[in-house]
Amino acid sequence: MKRYISYIYVILLFALVSCGREATKMVYNEGLHIVPEPASLEQKDGTFVLDGETCLTVNDERLAPVSEYFKSKIERSTGFQLGDQSKSRKISLQLDESLSFDEEEYELTVTPEGVTVAGKTPQAVFYGMQTVMQLLPAEIESEKQVDTVVWEMPCVVVKDKPAYGYRGMMLDVCRHFHDVEFVKKQLDIMAMFKMNRFHWHLTDDHLWTIEIKKYPRLTEVGSVRHNADGTVHKGFYTQEQIKEVVAYAKERFIEVIPELELPGHALAALTAYPNFSCTGGPFSVRNKWGVEKDVYCPGNEDTFRFLEDVIEEIIPLFPGKYFHIGGDECPKDRWKKCPKCQKRIREEGLKDEHELQSYFVHRIESILLRHGKRLIGWDEILEGGLAPSAVVMSWRGEKGGIKAASMGHDVIMTPSDWLYIDFGQGAVEVEPVLINFTTLLSKTYSYNPRSEAIPDEFKKHILGAQCNMWTEYSVSPELTEYLLYPRMLATAELTWTPFEKKNFDSFVKRMFNQLVRLDEHHINYHIPIPEGPKADYLVILQEDTLSFTNSLNLPMVFTRDGSVPTAESTSYESPLLVKDNETIRIASVLPSGKMSKVRTIEVVKGNLISAENVEAKPGVAVQRAEGTFYYIKDLDNAKWGEKQIVADFVNKGKVDLEDKGAYCYTGYFSVPEDGVYYLSTEMDELQVDGKVVLSNDGKLVRHTHNRTSLALQKGYHSFRLLFINNNIGGYPRIWNNPGFVISQKSEDFHQPDNLSH
Repeated sequence: MKRYISYIYVILLFALVSCGREATKMVYNEGLHIVPEPASLEQKDGTFVLDGETCLTVNDERLAPVSEYFKSKIERSTGFQLGDQSKSRKISLQLDESLSFDEEEYELTVTPEGVTVAGKTPQAVFYGMQTVMQLLPAEIESEKQVDTVVWEMPCVVVKDKPAYGYRGMMLDVCRHFHDVEFVKKQLDIMAMFKMNRFHWHLTDDHLWTIEIKKYPRLTEVGSVRHNADGTVHKGFYTQEQIKEVVAYAKERFIEVIPELELPGHALAALTAYPNFSCTGGPFSVRNKWGVEKDVYCPGNEDTFRFLEDVIEEIIPLFPGKYFHIGGDECPKDRWKKCPKCQKRIREEGLKDEHELQSYFVHRIESILLRHGKRLIGWDEILEGGLAPSAVVMSWRGEKGGIKAASMGHDVIMTPSDWLYIDFGQGAVEVEPVLINFTTLLSKTYSYNPRSEAIPDEFKKHILGAQCNMWTEYSVSPELTEYLLYPRMLATAELTWTPFEKKNFDSFVKRMFNQLVRLDEHHINYHIPIPEGPKADYLVILQEDTLSFTNSLNLPMVFTRDGSVPTAESTSYESPLLVKDNETIRIASVLPSGKMSKVRTIEVVKGNLISAENVEAKPGVAVQRAEGTFYYIKDLDNAKWGEKQIVADFVNKGKVDLEDKGAYCYTGYFSVPEDGVYYLSTEMDELQVDGKVVLSNDGKLVRHTHNRTSLALQKGYHSFRLLFINNNIGGYPRIWNNPGFVISQKSEDFHQPDNLSH
């Protein structure tokens, strides 16, 4: 699919199109904009007008909940009362079990006289009505009455059904907890776009978030995380709250799938009940991301009794057919040394610890089968032999899913390269700190769950796909939504629309209308921020030009006088010539007129910083300070050890995660020619030629997010780099790339050559 597209119609950005009535229609409401794209849609002449003479009727009482759901929404935004069935124009909901339709298939007919939605199940009719809502102006989703819109829809015939039965989204509430109202809000949006599975990641090393009455310490202890900086993160759902969310989802035809992580990712539970581990503890809820070595002990029969008790409390709360048991990232270190685990391996005739994990999964599957549940697990459950009825959720690329499907096992595709939407969706210099920056909207949209590597006769085992929202770096509800949307809409289309009908250009045009609908739900979705310059502080020596792009080729507006741009500001048409000190502020603009976050570029006319005349020797000088430090100011009274000469910056393999010391690196780096250079570091502070040029003091930082530029003369320049091995936001600094990197405009960032002391 094409990644970049252009739209001539954006010149109408702020125009209102006359409707021949008092009310008006916004540009983004022009045309058809249904997401996901229906399997078949034929537009006819004419329109249907929704007004005070319209009613909503059903032919079967089983459709009453569907009718009430949409009646409430329509009445709220339009002010029209739809209950009087004697009115002349009707929206008719028809349940007909004799139709030769699939369970989620519907047919929609819109004529000037009326609207008919037909299906063989209430769920199918519900989806048909979601399409009706998307034929109406986007303001139909408003929570308040809107009097400035003509409520009309084009006449169409739609015959539609999903390409896949499983269309999902996963939300991790263990790294950062999200309350009930946030979850409900996302369920509303899932329902709008015909998604039907909400995978709720409820337990992990970092929090246990579901009340279990038989084991109260799971929430008393396991739902509270003490962060390294002294703050506390906590949260859990009572069983009544779980029931409330499940009922809310059911009204929207969404199955909620609980995830109970095992045998790994169990530290929050083991902190509460350490006797179910191999070592007996004591433990604390993990306050850094990554994988924990302490896991459930399969050699201990009490472990299985505990998990069965927990499962039997969870199952009544979730009436759907699926139950997710995790099964991923389970280190075998403890099992290899545990006498009970080794005894279990011998007694069960298992080959190794991988087969012990398979044994564990089989034991849990037997519990679930007794309760009529079907097990889902991450693709690691393939290790050591797959449980017979298990569904594989393939996340480590497609390989596990392809293998499982080709063996005749059912699979849900969720490969990280396409469907991990905690990854950034723009360039590193404009996005917040995230785990990765490789997943543009176009990439997510392009995914095909049924890989060509799967034999045709086994492709039926691909049940569908889901996007995964992990929350290590998603520290607020607003940031979670920023990452979810609009890529969740792309997931909805790639799981509903036939692959051969998908078209990214078309999707983006339709998406602009949907973003206005998200505005009505107060969703903080991503709008591409102008990219181009590698840093927001730009030194120039002579005149230069600055070029900007964005990932959707949206129009951009800018100012050069220090003011904040508006949608009416100067349009960016070509690279900007800069000759002197100035501040450029630039933003992307949607067809609705809504703007992205403003990017501010400080341009500074500078002179070359003189190189130093030194006799440099290979290597870097390093000193270490013992103690617990968090901020740069904590180093004021640090006692630095003897200076040593090392070949390079800190060897991460020799520094322990729990080591709280600090390191000071000093030396010289050479630049090959006069010019402007860009610098970045993931350490705490970088000085160049005696001046602090980059500071990450107390910040969560990763992937050279913080950048600056300097005008440097050819030759040697001194540096001083401070590294404090602390844990900020769950991310130990030792996991960051050591040292600093440097780049000229046309080059990639790399560690400077010829490091000397």
